[in-house]
Amino acid sequence: MLPADRIRALLREFDDPQHLERPRDFDLKASAHRFAQLTHALTERFGPSCESGLSQDASYYGVIDVPADATGLGRPLWVLLSNFGSFVTTGTGDDWGVPSAKEGLTEEFVTWLDGICTAQGLTFVPIELLLEPYDGPSLADEEIPAELLAAFADDGEEEEDEGPELPLAWWDRYFQYM
Repeated sequence: MLPADRIRALLREFDDPQHLERPRDFDLKASAHRFAQLTHALTERFGPSCESGLSQDASYYGVIDVPADATGLGRPLWVLLSNFGSFVTTGTGDDWGVPSAKEGLTEEFVTWLDGICTAQGLTFVPIELLLEPYDGPSLADEEIPAELLAAFADDGEEEEDEGPELPLAWWDRYFQYM
């Protein structure tokens, strides 16, 4: 696995405030190929119960889900491919981008996934690095006019209290809906 400082440098290098959903030079064909290879590797390891899906209006390309009964971890597993920098991350459980997502991940699995990523020209990014506070140049919520945020937020439905709001993290930049 790349050293943490090198991964942080790559996160900053690919952060382009003019292109939030995908980079200027995004290669759809290459991303589709990488995602298919990643899906194949996970299906080979965990069996046919793996499911994959593509995202829309997001900074990540797609997700591969492995059900809890196939992981041997007692928790479902997910692997995401970002639209940026060929970044890949993984976690367990039903929630993405939260500290509990690394629960149950074994060193053996992370090493295996990092090897798969390296062989495919992808960069594995541990979730703990993605949960570090975001300090890049891309547009933050406080820079968006309050009226615009209110217009997007007001869909006429009552908001469910989801607990305290977490600070903006690198996860939000590379593995989130835009």
